[in-house]
Amino acid sequence: WQGKVTSVQPRIRLTRSFDQRAHSYLGYALRINGVVNGQEREFSVGIGQGAQDKHAFRVGDVISSDCLPVADPQREPVDFYKAARLKVIERGVAESGKAPPWAGVPPSLEGYRARGHRRLAARTYEGKCGSCIWGCRMSVERIIDQWNPANKRYRFETFCYGPKSCKFYKAGPTRKVPGRKGMMWEEADWIDEMDTAHREPDE
Repeated sequence: WQGKVTSVQPRIRLTRSFDQRAHSYLGYALRINGVVNGQEREFSVGIGQGAQDKHAFRVGDVISSDCLPVADPQREPVDFYKAARLKVIERGVAESGKAPPWAGVPPSLEGYRARGHRRLAARTYEGKCGSCIWGCRMSVERIIDQWNPANKRYRFETFCYGPKSCKFYKAGPTRKVPGRKGMMWEEADWIDEMDTAHREPDE
């Protein structure tokens, strides 16, 4: 495939088990406008931290690679992964980074983890934040019964790692997680507030 990068965001899998959660930091998700297998389309490709460290991809870059379709689309927020022979054909223009959506070179995965995230309304993500380095669409694996971990359900959730003062930000409805025997847990607002309490509004 070959195309222009329209988004570089963290590629993270979230595992939920009632009121518990854990993150798996897989790498980065590149959204591409280009040609894959001779077909013009928009698609997404997952890469690792090492590839991002080497190439410092950002919005506007024209790149090419070989890759594979993801084995399980429920567990991946991208269409393709295992990218090989990545090549930068043309560099995009560096963004000033003064206003959202921010489109420079994203931080390390550890940088995202240290910042913490807030839930982000799916409609806001699609309309305003899909190209921002602080947006993230996570694949979510929900373990319904911790005593029977094979009982799983899947969905996608959107999050924001960006400045709390962002004018585009909208939290959207709270997230609900089913449990054993019909129980339901709701992730309250205070959890987002706690996760980002160490940051000032413009950080």
